[in-house]
Parts: sequence; C-alpha cells; structure tokens
Amino acid sequence: MFPTPRSDVAPNSFAYEVTPLVKPTGFREYDARWLLGPDLNLLGVEALGLGLGTYVHELGQRRIVVGHDFRSYSLSVKQALTLGLVTAGCEVLDIGLCLSPTAYFAQFDLGAPCVAMVTASHNENGWTGVKMGASPPVTFGPVEMGRLKEIVLGGAFEERSGGSLTLVDGVCERFIADAAARCRLSRPLKVVCACGNGTAGAFAPEALRRMGAEVIEMDCDLDFTFPRYNPNPEDMEMLHAMAAAVRRHGADLALGFDGDGDRCGVVDDTGEEIFADKIGLMLARDLAPLHPGAKFVVDVKSTGLYATDPVLAAHGASTLYWKTGHSYIKRKTAEIGALAGFEKSGHFFFGPPLGRGYDCGLTAAASILAMLDRNPGKRLSDLKAALPVAFTSLTMSPHCGDEVKYGVVERVVADYQTMAAAGGRILGRRIAEVVTVNGVRVALEDGSWVLVRASSNKPELVVVVESTRSADDMRALFHDEVKPRLAARPEVGGYNQEI
Repeated sequence: MFPTPRSDVAPNSFAYEVTPLVKPTGFREYDARWLLGPDLNLLGVEALGLGLGTYVHELGQRRIVVGHDFRSYSLSVKQALTLGLVTAGCEVLDIGLCLSPTAYFAQFDLGAPCVAMVTASHNENGWTGVKMGASPPVTFGPVEMGRLKEIVLGGAFEERSGGSLTLVDGVCERFIADAAARCRLSRPLKVVCACGNGTAGAFAPEALRRMGAEVIEMDCDLDFTFPRYNPNPEDMEMLHAMAAAVRRHGADLALGFDGDGDRCGVVDDTGEEIFADKIGLMLARDLAPLHPGAKFVVDVKSTGLYATDPVLAAHGASTLYWKTGHSYIKRKTAEIGALAGFEKSGHFFFGPPLGRGYDCGLTAAASILAMLDRNPGKRLSDLKAALPVAFTSLTMSPHCGDEVKYGVVERVVADYQTMAAAGGRILGRRIAEVVTVNGVRVALEDGSWVLVRASSNKPELVVVVESTRSADDMRALFHDEVKPRLAARPEVGGYNQEI
C-alpha cells in the first residue's frame, strides 16, 4: 500500500527519503506546480502519478502520453511520475524530451486520450509541474484538479496490474512537420527565433525554416541554467533582447518561445514589442473576412478593442471575454466552436481548420507568418498601426502568498463593487462596469479599464491596465489607482516589473 503523502516533511531527513512530500498549494486551478525539494520530493511525484492514474481510470481511460521539458531534473520527475502511473495500471507512452504542444499533438497522433507533460513552463529554475488532460484538446480545470488533489492528499490510490511503459520515437518530427505545413511563405521573411535556451530551441528554428522563413537563431542552444534570462516572452528582458536582434539584423519580426513552447511573443520590424492580445486582434481582423461570423475568445487581461473593432463587426465576428488561463481559454474555445482563442500571456488556440485547439507557439508562429504572407507589401508594423488606439500595460505581478492571494482579491473585488454602487469614479471617470468572471476588471466610461486577479500558477497577483487616452494616463491608472490600493494590504509585496 503506497503511503499517504504529507506536507510537513523536512528535506535532509530520514522521513524525507521514505515519505511522499506533497504541499497542497501545488495543485493550481489548471495544472500543478511546486518547488522541487521544499514543496515536493520524488516520492511525492510518484504519489502524484499514482493519483493521476487512479483518476484516469475513474474517467474510463488508461492510455496516457508523457513527456518532459529541458531542465536538469525534469527527466527524473517524469520517471517518478511514470512509476506512479504504471502502478495505477496505465498504459504509458513516453515521447521523451518535447514541448507541451508536442505532447498535446501526440494525443491525436497516437490515439491516446490522456496526457501528462512534466514542465514548469516559464517558471524559474527550481520549479517543476505537470500539465494534464484526459479529453483532447482540453486540459484539466478546477474540477479535475480538485478531484486529483483529493485523491493524492487523501491517499485514495487504487493500484492496478497491467500497467506498461512504451518509449515512442518519431512524434517530435511529425509534430514539426504538422506545424510547418500550416504556412508556406510565398515571399521572403527574415525571422529572429528566440528561445531563451529553453526546450523550444531544439524544435522552433527547424519548423520556421520549413515554413520558408530565413531564420536568425537567438539563444536556441539548450542550456537548463538559462544563462541570459528566463525563457518567458512576456518578460521585458527577453522582449528587449528580441527587439535588439531585430534592429541589428534588419529582420521582419522576432518570434519568442517560452520554456515549454506553448506560448509565442512577437516583436515587429521596428523593434517594438506587440503584446499577444494585440497580435490576436490583428489575426482576428485578418481571419474574419475569410471566416464570416467567426467567434473568438480572449482572456480578461486582453485589450477591450475586440468589442469595438469595426473590421470584426463588419464581418459578423463576435468576441467573448473569459477567464485567464490556458485551460479556461482552451476549454471555452472548444466549447463554443470558436475559430481562435487569444490570451495576453502569449497562448494562442486555433480551432479547425487552423489547428487542433490546443495552445502551440509554433502554430501561432505559422498563423502570424501566414497573415504577413496574405498582406503583400505590408510589414507587421503597418498592420499594428492600422489597429484602433489603446495603451495597454505589460502584465505586472506583485508577490502575494498562495495561501492568501485569493482572499486579497476577494476584498479588492468588494472594494470596487462598493465604489461602483456608490457612483464612484476613478481618475475622474465613472465606473461603467465591474466584471468578476476572473478577479475584477473595472471598466470606465471612456473604455479604459484596470484588472486585478490572482495568478493561477505562482504566489502572485496579476495587474493590467489599459487607457483609451494616452500612455501617461495608462501609467496614472496604475500608479494613482491600482498600486496604492494594493499597497494598503500588507499581504501584497514587490512587483516583478512596473510601467
């Protein structure tokens, strides 16, 4: 009988070597992430695998794809997870070192309903985690994660005979071929491919070359120490490096990929960063005439321009704002049959005929290059300049502990609801709407807005602001409204970056 996991086992002790350590905070809204060592040991990973296998059988499945990203410890984590899955009687198909979208692709390619991808995505070294699903292209959400947490922490495991492990070759090659086939450039484009020394460096340059691009590789050698910066194309350090490379090489654009390749960041031909919600709007404008009446899904951190865009309206397109998180947007995109879903963090979800519905940085790259190919004579900066004007901040993340962050957000939501009910104003503007589908998005009468929500995968809050007036007004919305409101709460710490 496998022992029940505990949360109070100290590293460097006898108990740590014989007892599964699993901190409850690692079970997030739509995946699992822990600091390996203090929050999770390898026996804890085995317990997670046994719990996942138990749950997979509850769902009437047993065939599951596993893969891992390029970190010094990810292979060991995957092996421990696999041991638990096999003990639970699962048929495990190990596709080796890969990207998260490669594992999602493998569900279709190998006819396996379930997936468990060992990755900490863009989190700093020291973190590990697992992205899971049992019904492609959808991945686990709060209900599934809640049941998994219940099984693992309660020790409600069911060991079964008949488990197996098969090492499967060739999936990564078929994945690259599938992604590359989604774009065939008819004009030359020079593309900086930035990978931050993460896993995407082994796959993205080749895929872009097969699309017909001239590729300038930047930090594509795999190095799990991440010597330059963390592979996160939402962070300004990586974006600034991409921008410098575009200017240095005279490139048409830069495409940056995160640590597990399911996100894509973009810098245009002038060296200006374009956040993913604006790229999504450009893509939606390009696709709407080709797919009249198309539906799009965007997360609450995204620009408000989708709701007012005249091009989308002219072609009968509609946009739904939904909860932030790859699992939420992916699920809602599939649920309503949307052509595409866009998340400001750089997750892009393309439904048929453009993709299979899962988030994939290379499919996003193919769609961006195809958009440029359909607009001969125009550069990416031209397409950006054609958008209506809005000044949107980068995503800012003040520290807030996992145990308290949701309570903090609940109180901030209550503050804004009270303000709105009393006819309150923010920087002289009436509050037009308070949207609480995911934290709180406070829309003002001129279309500007502020957002505060809890991060789903780190001990942080998430803050975004957008102004329809000016960049200075955008900064004022943050510095004069949101920042002091959060600073009044002692649980909220310093920011990763500010505007």
